[in-house]
Amino acid sequence: MNPYAKLMTLTSLTLGTTITVTSNHWTMAWAGLEINTIAIIPMISKSHHPRAIEATVKYFLVQATASASILFSSLINALTSGQWDITQLTNPTSCLLLTAAIAIKLGLAPFHFWFPEVLQGSPLIPALLLSTAMKFPPITILLLTSNSLNPALLTLMAIMSMALGGWMGLNQTQIRKILAFSSISHLGWMTIIVVYTPKLTLLTFILYTLLTSAIFLSLNSSNITKLSTLMSSWTKTPLLNAILMLTLLSLAGLPPLTGFLPKWLIIQELTKQEMTPTALIATLLSLLSLFFYLRLTYSSSITLPPNSANQMKHWHISKSTPTLIAISTSLSIFLLPLSSLILPAP
Repeated sequence: MNPYAKLMTLTSLTLGTTITVTSNHWTMAWAGLEINTIAIIPMISKSHHPRAIEATVKYFLVQATASASILFSSLINALTSGQWDITQLTNPTSCLLLTAAIAIKLGLAPFHFWFPEVLQGSPLIPALLLSTAMKFPPITILLLTSNSLNPALLTLMAIMSMALGGWMGLNQTQIRKILAFSSISHLGWMTIIVVYTPKLTLLTFILYTLLTSAIFLSLNSSNITKLSTLMSSWTKTPLLNAILMLTLLSLAGLPPLTGFLPKWLIIQELTKQEMTPTALIATLLSLLSLFFYLRLTYSSSITLPPNSANQMKHWHISKSTPTLIAISTSLSIFLLPLSSLILPAP
């Protein structure tokens, strides 16, 4: 991509996200979402591959539909209450329409159908942005309107996302699709607690962004996109693969790694809200996701050559690992001791 085009794209992404996050007016929030959508499209389609073009078209149509639904929801609320403030969402129809629109934006079940296909057709770095940065503005709107939304509907969508994200990821061989269903499952964890503790949803999103960034950057450094390539990558970058194994286990939520912290806090909060059956269901559904995380871990670090992967050997040029990967992987593994600063004193 041309450096000037890349600069304009990244500036537009930053501008759109800033406008949506800092606005109190529905029109400004919608404008920020539209800027984000237009800015990410050149990054998805820059390879000019038919699958990338298909992913671009799917992404544009879905996001345009969701943005139009958000604008329509705010218009209905303004006509009935005379308020354009994001936090003043009082009309039941507007609340329902906004919930559906945000679910489409984020890729929550049952509106998840576009996300795995778009992620599979995107290069690794745009896929990272789609999984992390592009979800921040919709999650901000969800946090601001959480008091007006239906808790039962959000809980149902969260449970569906956990179940579908775990179940659909079991039989995948493409790593981007596996991480897409992982994202859907983690969004279920964020949504299930947003009505009761919005700050915990934000913490979960920040930690998920950290973990996913570490994994995508590691995969991009090794040029890995599928399981068969992952199996033979140990001989090229053994240290990076060992760290990738720990990061995947952290994303799975296994103690004593960082990824255990948000699930621990969410289960604790659900129990305090007298939603013990819901917490139990969420815990059991996380075992589905754990299976394909362990599968990735096994492929990356436990399957040592010689193996049965029939593929061409990739040329490997020795190069240093970027500093950002070292920082992100370290944080994604060793942050659990900070839980003492987050948890309230007994």
